[in-house]
Amino acid sequence: MIHVIEGNIPNVSENQPFATTLDSLPADETPSVEKRFGPEFAATHPLAVGPVVSPPHSVDGFVKEFLRELNFGTGVLLSRATVNDQYVALARTVAHYLAARWLEGGRTRREAGVKVVGYLSAEYLLGRQLGNALLATGLRDIVEEGLESCGINLSTLRAQEVEPGLGNGGLGRLAACFIDSLATLNVPCIGYGIRYEYGIFRQTFVDGRQVEQPDAWLSLGSPWEFPHPEAAVQVDFGGTTEEYVDEDGTPRRRWLPSWNVLGVPYNYMVPGYHNGRVNTLRLWSAQATKAFDLQIFNSGDYAEAVRAQTFAENISKVLYPEDSTPQGRELRLQQQYFFVACSLRDFIERELPADFDLHDLPERIIFQLNDTHPVIAVPELMRLLVDERKMDWDEAWAVTQKCFAYTCHTLLPEALEVWPTEMLAKLLPRHLEIIYQINDGFLREVREAFPGDEMRARRMSIVTDYPERAVRMAYLATVAGAKVNGVAELHSQLLRDKVLPDFSEYWPEKFTNVTNGVTPRRFIRLANWNFTRLINETIGTGWVTDLDRLAELEPYAEDPEFRARFRQVKAANKERLAKLLVARDGIVLPEGHLLDVMVKRLHEYKRQSMKLLHILSTYEQIISGAIDPATVTPRTFVFGAKAAPGYKMAKETIFAINAVAATLAADERTNHLLTVAFPANYNVTLAEKLIPAADLSEQISLAGKEASGTGNMKFALNGALTIGTDDGANVEIRELVGDDNFILFGMSEPEVADLQARGYNPAAVYESNPLLKRAIDLLASGHFTEGNRDAMNPLVMDLLYNDRFLALADFQSYIEAQAKVDELYADPDAWSRKAILNVARTGFFSSDRSMREYLDRIWHAKAL
Repeated sequence: MIHVIEGNIPNVSENQPFATTLDSLPADETPSVEKRFGPEFAATHPLAVGPVVSPPHSVDGFVKEFLRELNFGTGVLLSRATVNDQYVALARTVAHYLAARWLEGGRTRREAGVKVVGYLSAEYLLGRQLGNALLATGLRDIVEEGLESCGINLSTLRAQEVEPGLGNGGLGRLAACFIDSLATLNVPCIGYGIRYEYGIFRQTFVDGRQVEQPDAWLSLGSPWEFPHPEAAVQVDFGGTTEEYVDEDGTPRRRWLPSWNVLGVPYNYMVPGYHNGRVNTLRLWSAQATKAFDLQIFNSGDYAEAVRAQTFAENISKVLYPEDSTPQGRELRLQQQYFFVACSLRDFIERELPADFDLHDLPERIIFQLNDTHPVIAVPELMRLLVDERKMDWDEAWAVTQKCFAYTCHTLLPEALEVWPTEMLAKLLPRHLEIIYQINDGFLREVREAFPGDEMRARRMSIVTDYPERAVRMAYLATVAGAKVNGVAELHSQLLRDKVLPDFSEYWPEKFTNVTNGVTPRRFIRLANWNFTRLINETIGTGWVTDLDRLAELEPYAEDPEFRARFRQVKAANKERLAKLLVARDGIVLPEGHLLDVMVKRLHEYKRQSMKLLHILSTYEQIISGAIDPATVTPRTFVFGAKAAPGYKMAKETIFAINAVAATLAADERTNHLLTVAFPANYNVTLAEKLIPAADLSEQISLAGKEASGTGNMKFALNGALTIGTDDGANVEIRELVGDDNFILFGMSEPEVADLQARGYNPAAVYESNPLLKRAIDLLASGHFTEGNRDAMNPLVMDLLYNDRFLALADFQSYIEAQAKVDELYADPDAWSRKAILNVARTGFFSSDRSMREYLDRIWHAKAL
């Protein structure tokens, strides 16, 4: 048994090694077992005598630690080790450098009694961990030199790592950025989520169509996680409720569940950048309380013997199970309750002193609800306080309203979760009763504030009767949350004015905005090393934790030498991407093209279909002779996107893009000018190579539909120009970089609303625009599907007779904006100047800044 010796470790500055070891402290500062527990304990616990230290911060020390882990942790000799053996040993060795700080930080946090941010998120799109850990600890040079002495290449081992399949898109990547920033800001945080065994899915293409495969990211294990089965939490489901009288004579209700599962925590370390802070990401894996029935097994019914195990493990099997069936919807609700029930009980029972007065809970935790997925935590906390801790309802409600804050990440009504009361009654009967009681109390307040306005009370009710009796989770989060925030200025305004207008009128002080941000550590410092070196040589290294300092680059936009070096960086990044795509996907990128990139979740409102129409119109004009090929700017269009398994139109769009890509690649008239690349299974690892290489960032969602976006920020910070609508954070990007450095097109949100109110006829737009008509006719002609005119019919019919996100309405404006892109790109020096100004003026979009705003406006927590 290893005993962690408790004691204070001095803070580490950015110029010091990350992992100051305890044995490097002066003797009178080194915490000893004898000092803390007395000589008798020390004498009887010899393994506890002396501090547990981080590995030595030297090349020789690293090599010794690495070989020891390879031999005794992995169980192989270096001469017999596979690449995976070497990677696992390296990962565990680097983790050792983090662990002392992590364990010490947890102890000091608990002893200090500080307020913690509990980040509740269904997704964490972390990316690979090794590079980030080396960056945070400052160990890269030592590790690289040490591995070279063993005949091992660090890049080979980094490539061996499998990206954790814990997220899908922007929501999960934002959560990962936020916990990175909280650690870097030295703010105590526990991220809570689910350890999905297979993640969302691994995307493959078969005949151009998306096919989902299991993402077996855990097949070789994860050296970054620490399982703690001894800390498992029981989570109940189903059953009934009953009324009883407690020992004080007070009438109460209790839950009599019919089945349960165990939640086993797996801890991941979340290091801050060069500051010694290591926070925790705690992910829950579902297991059966009785996994194996030996008697049934011995009777010969082997499947039944493990049925409970299979049923329980389904809860944490995949991210966002297909919910087009009742069983799928139930599984989603089970997932959501499972992880919040585990997380709340974990904090209350393991992070707080045994005698802690839960009336003071808001002083020790603020749970941030990352979208509506974790909102069932609200009635769960009420149940814990009222049913289990016997707290008075009003007192418990007062505590609960101070312990939660809610971030809304959408403007789409269909994305605001609504759970049928029938399903809640079946799975969580006590929680439904609590929700009813919360709603009754809330509606009494509304009716008192607005007497006689019964329609308002119905509009604001957490429980709706149309089209079925159901609980509106966004409303529950708004009623219970201390604050409600949007994630961009426009989004927050629309959230107040259109999504939750009655609530914002009732509680104007409850609503605020915190514009999203991204971590510069991963998305510049780690992902774009060529550019990082140029920035460091120009303005120093402080920008990595103070992104506003990128403004110091602005004068260099006027420097011809700096612009030339910037273009060299971009060219090197394109070359790196080209090598990756050949090896990864067999995709060959031509040299010298404008790299036009659109990577994001495949959804109609993001309008990948409009991007496709732009490609089609350019192609059609070339092959029809309408334009001279010599006047066409050579472009490579890169798409990256996954469609939800049940989202038919998104999948049809993927098929159309891949069909067009194949045809253009085979057409010698145009393949030197137009290339379409759609690498499968877009993820953080690919993003780290693709984003730094991009020239043009496509952010073309219909105005009023995108909450914020964070891809738009990553591209701008890496020196790409944006073509986009006034939507989400595009609005703030354009304001910061200036109209001359942003390619704007399309209707504004009020213009969109006006067109929809007047009645929109996409077929009429098609008939009135010859360029658009020829592009759609070409798509429908069978040209891209070997003469099969029906293959593209679903997409064509949707564009002509549905087009609910107005792609055809914005098409002409988009084409004109793309002509401006061609004009700008023809002058490389002027383009470089604009790109550099984008970098210099977008330091605002750091997740560090976002976290400071959450801390000041919402959480009221402090750094240690």
